[in-house]
Amino acid sequence: MTHIDTPTITLKTERLPGHPWIWSAQVRKPEQHLPPGTVVRIVDARGRFVGHGFWNGHARVALRVLTTDEAVHINADFIAARIARAVALRRDVLKLDEIGNAWRVINSEGDGLSGLVVDRYADTLVLEYFAAGMWRLREVIEAVLREHFPGATLYAFAEQHVQKQESFDCHSSEAPAPVRVTEHGLTFHAAPGAGHKTGFFADQRDNRRRFAELARGRRVLDLCCNSGGFAIHAMAAGAREAIAVDADTGILDIARANAEANNVDVRFEAADLFDWLRAAIDRGERFEAIVLDPPKLTRDRRRVTQALKKYFAMNRTALDALTSDGLLLTCSCTGLVGADDFLDTLRRVGLSAARDVQVLDLRGAGADHPVAANVPEGRYLKAAFCRVS
Repeated sequence: MTHIDTPTITLKTERLPGHPWIWSAQVRKPEQHLPPGTVVRIVDARGRFVGHGFWNGHARVALRVLTTDEAVHINADFIAARIARAVALRRDVLKLDEIGNAWRVINSEGDGLSGLVVDRYADTLVLEYFAAGMWRLREVIEAVLREHFPGATLYAFAEQHVQKQESFDCHSSEAPAPVRVTEHGLTFHAAPGAGHKTGFFADQRDNRRRFAELARGRRVLDLCCNSGGFAIHAMAAGAREAIAVDADTGILDIARANAEANNVDVRFEAADLFDWLRAAIDRGERFEAIVLDPPKLTRDRRRVTQALKKYFAMNRTALDALTSDGLLLTCSCTGLVGADDFLDTLRRVGLSAARDVQVLDLRGAGADHPVAANVPEGRYLKAAFCRVS
C-alpha cells in the first residue's frame, strides 16, 4: 500500500489528539465518499502527517489511529506483525501456556489493533469485531491466526449495536462445539456463541486464584457467580464451604458441571442477589469470605451515577452477611466507572455500615489484557480485595 493510493483525511486541529480515537466533530469531512473501514492517511490542519488508521464517516469514532509512523502502512504485513507481537507477549513473556489454555490473544487498543478482540479457549479462537476496518481485513486476520494456532476453530462475531454503529454486517457462523479449558490446574466449560458469552471469563484468572488463597478454611459466598469460577477455585484450595448465587439458571447448569468436573462440592442457587442476601441475613447466615462480581451495569455515561448507586446497594447489603474480619472481593467491570469512584463507593459503604473497610489490593484484568497508556478506558475491571472489621 503506497502513499499515492491512500486517501487523506484532515483534522480540524493542528495536532493529533493523544487518544487513538478521533471523533467525527474533530475531522473535516472528505469530499469523496469513503466506505466505512477505509484505510486512510491522517494529516492535521496544517497538512502535517499525524498517522494512518481506519476511517468511518458513519460512526461517532470517525478515525481509529493504528500507527503514527509515516513509513508504516496498514496492510497484511502490518496485521501479521501486530498479531505476532501480541502472541509472543502471551507465550514467550507471560508464558500463559504453562498456566492454562484460556487467555486473551489480542486486546484491541492494548495490542495496537483497535477494533479487534481475540480470545482463546483451548483449540477454539473467538474473534469479536468492533470496527468496520478490522472487519474488512478479516481474511488476513484469520489467516495469520491460523498460522499461530494450527488446527484451531475460528468463530467470529460482532454485537448488533456495534454492527449498526460501524455500518458492517457480520453473519456469524454456527457456534463451535463447547470445549473444556484449563486454568491453574482446574478445568472449566466454555461455549462460545451459546448465549452466555463464553460461559467463562479469562480476565479474572489471577483474581480467582488469589481469592482462593485468601479464602482457605473459610465459608465462602460467591455472588453473581456466573460459571462458578471463584467458588470452585476456593473449594479446590481448601475453603470450608461455598455457596454460589446467580439469577441466570442457564449459566448455573454450566457452573454445576464445572464443579463436578473438578470434584468439588459447591451449592448453587438461582436467585436475585438482593432477595437471596436479605433472606440469608434474616436467617442469621454469615460468611467469612464474599466475592461480588456483577455484570457490567451500563454503557451509557448518563447512567454512571445510577450504576454507582447500585454498586453501593449491592456492597452495603453484602456487608451485612460478612463476619468481622471477613474477606470481601468486590468487582466492577463497568469501564465508565473509574477506580477512584469505585473506591469512594466502598468508603461510603463502610461508613453506612459502621464497618472498617481495609483495601488490601486493587487489581484489574490479567496481563493478557494489556492497556495502552493513552486509552485509560481499557482498564475496565476493578477488583478490590478488602478486609472488613
